[in-house]
Amino acid sequence: MAKAKTVFFCKNCGVDSPKWIGKCPSCGEWNTYVEEVVTKSAPGKLPGILDFSNDRSPKAIDSINSESHPRINLKDAELNRTLGGGMVPGSLVLFGGEPGIGKSTLMLQIAIRKNKLRTLYVSGEESEQQIKMRADRIGVENSDCQILTETSTGRILKQAKEINPDLLIIDSIQTLFSDSIDSSPGSISQIRTCTSELLNYAKNTNTPVFLIGHITKDGTLAGPKVLEHMVDVVLQFEGDRNHVYRLIRSVKNRFGSTNELGIYEMQGSGLREVSNPSEVLVSNVEDSLSGVAVASMLEGIRPLLIEIQALVSSAAYGTPQRSATGFDLRRLSMLLAVLEKRCGFKLGSKDVFLNIAGGIKVDDPAIDLAVVCAVLSSNVDRPLSKNTCLAAEVGLSGEIRPVSRVDQRIFEAQKLGYKRIILSAYNKGIDTNNYSIDIIQVKKIEEVFRCLFE
Repeated sequence: MAKAKTVFFCKNCGVDSPKWIGKCPSCGEWNTYVEEVVTKSAPGKLPGILDFSNDRSPKAIDSINSESHPRINLKDAELNRTLGGGMVPGSLVLFGGEPGIGKSTLMLQIAIRKNKLRTLYVSGEESEQQIKMRADRIGVENSDCQILTETSTGRILKQAKEINPDLLIIDSIQTLFSDSIDSSPGSISQIRTCTSELLNYAKNTNTPVFLIGHITKDGTLAGPKVLEHMVDVVLQFEGDRNHVYRLIRSVKNRFGSTNELGIYEMQGSGLREVSNPSEVLVSNVEDSLSGVAVASMLEGIRPLLIEIQALVSSAAYGTPQRSATGFDLRRLSMLLAVLEKRCGFKLGSKDVFLNIAGGIKVDDPAIDLAVVCAVLSSNVDRPLSKNTCLAAEVGLSGEIRPVSRVDQRIFEAQKLGYKRIILSAYNKGIDTNNYSIDIIQVKKIEEVFRCLFE
């Protein structure tokens, strides 16, 4: 019988120690060591390394064929874009998100979609009947999808070798356990060992694997930080459960760009791909309302038009309030200080509320000018022209600063029918003959105010 022992693991990097340590010597984090009971492996066998009878020998680098394998089309344009053009054979993808955000629904949609892929969907959290109920709600039936409710990696990999699927989905990695070590499912050692076994299976059989992962309270993936280093791709599924839109961000991608973004809309029948998010994020209200401005922003390398809503009113309780939803509150305070100090607008005694429509969070500095114009519009209670779009950064001295990839922003506004776009005069090299939209370039906030309200 293997001898049991107690080992302390760092929750951040996964390094083990025979005793508790206040500061991890590997990653430098404090109070990250937790105690776990593990069992020593049998001599000659390493945990997490399975035998697939696939002997490998060193090869000269000039003898290796560099031709890439064709990517697997998942029949989902948003997910394919985020992965860099499709799923790479033999890759291991970690798909994380908050509880109830729609991770399992999206993965089940991929599994039962008629994409001619033999898929094995493994669930350690739900029964077969519960998965079938969700599939009926989505409304797609596919006999190529096999459902397995199992938590032992040994039995999962045994079934996988018998079925030989084209795609393996694990829901979730925190529920699995390996017989090679004696610790509870969800512990650091179990997550690391199970991921190692699935990684070994993916590389030896050239089968792509999706791992669904949970998110902790501080917004990081549960388990050791080394888990993100072991996998090939890390995708983050984000969104406000009070809104219908969900975003997929690529945090790590060995086979593509990390600047791509996928957008979905949560519906009763599952998640719908949003091919043109600008039309959805900008409301088509017929009446002109004050305090509303449209900004042309970039999310990764994808241009989007979003609606900025602002409300400025007299402070009712003496102390002015500052509130922002989807926008950095400190940056809002900075922009208000610029308006008061450099431009003479008295906003220090007024409440200012800001909202990014659609429930998304934005950190592109190109929306600064739209935020400023929305605040000024609400302050003077005069609506902006519905055919005007803005894209520029505002500096501390009140100057309008240039932004990157301005051509993409102009084309996006032109595609949606806007008549003019306001940019920084310091954006050089813009050929107005290439666009049918009017391009107005300004240097100071005062010029923007005169252009919009006079």
